[in-house]
Amino acid sequence: MDRPPQQSAEYRTRGLLAALLLVGLIACALIVRPFVPALVWALVLALIAAPLEQWLRARLRRAWASATVTLALVTLALIGPALFIANALVAELAGGAQVAGQMLSTSRWDEIARQHTWLAPAIDWANANLEPGLLFQTVSGRLAGWGESLIQGSLTSIATLLLTLYFLFYLLRDGEWFRAAIADAMPLSSGEFARLAESVRDTILASFYGTIAVAALQGLLAGLMFWWLDLPSPAFWGIVMGALAIVPFLGAFVIWAPVAIALAVSGEVGSALILTAWGLLVVGLIDNVIYPILVGKRLSLHSLVSFIAILGGLALFGAHGIVLGPICLASTAMLHRIWRERRAQLAAS
Repeated sequence: MDRPPQQSAEYRTRGLLAALLLVGLIACALIVRPFVPALVWALVLALIAAPLEQWLRARLRRAWASATVTLALVTLALIGPALFIANALVAELAGGAQVAGQMLSTSRWDEIARQHTWLAPAIDWANANLEPGLLFQTVSGRLAGWGESLIQGSLTSIATLLLTLYFLFYLLRDGEWFRAAIADAMPLSSGEFARLAESVRDTILASFYGTIAVAALQGLLAGLMFWWLDLPSPAFWGIVMGALAIVPFLGAFVIWAPVAIALAVSGEVGSALILTAWGLLVVGLIDNVIYPILVGKRLSLHSLVSFIAILGGLALFGAHGIVLGPICLASTAMLHRIWRERRAQLAAS
């Protein structure tokens, strides 16, 4: 049956509009893509700082003033620990360079062989087959490459931080406007959108506080091992390792691994093995066990589902996937629930 000309024209217009909308959405996604990490962390910080900003707004009575003060406090809270960690890492790298020099000393390996006769065959083989000079050049070349990557990554991180703070100001000042604009663009009722927004909010807060709790536990366990092995400043290094555990793709091993190498070079092979086993099997793996449980419990999800969402998010999105992964899962689950409720209502009517 042929449609009337007017109706056919309307279908063509709708089809063209849908195609243009799809093209526009793809173009917008490509435009926004470079800013996703900064937007994600700005949203996380905005949700965490929201109670403080609202408290300040009630007293300052100016949105820009409360947002500015909150932004300044958040910046101090971020930069302070970052400088603390950077200072600790510089000290650790300086000590690591000294340890590397000791490791390349043949006399040092001979001394270890005399103290630990069971290691003598392996050390003799290394002295016979490995050239210290060539090894030093290789290690120096690798360190130079890592240094360039580190500088490039640091510049990228600084740019992301500046963008995050820039976005954070507007999210704090105009949060209600952004919420209303997103709600207007979504094909959901006000109640349905409120449920979706609450689900996203709970997911972000659960991810953040779960990360903090697990990092604190890792720092505590690593610091306790430093204390048990009678290593210097266990409380200080425990705090540093806990802070590093917050950063995806770094972690406490940045500290305990060089210390384990230093212990081995100094002849304390048993302590080095204990520290390595504790770092790998307890400190390194506990976040894969505790974090999904904490996040899953807060979101009423099974621990296995939370585990997949977190690690899958990291693999797909990078560092910010630790937040985006659970958000995607929780949002999809909520939208599916809303769809089922609508279908049930249609079936009942």
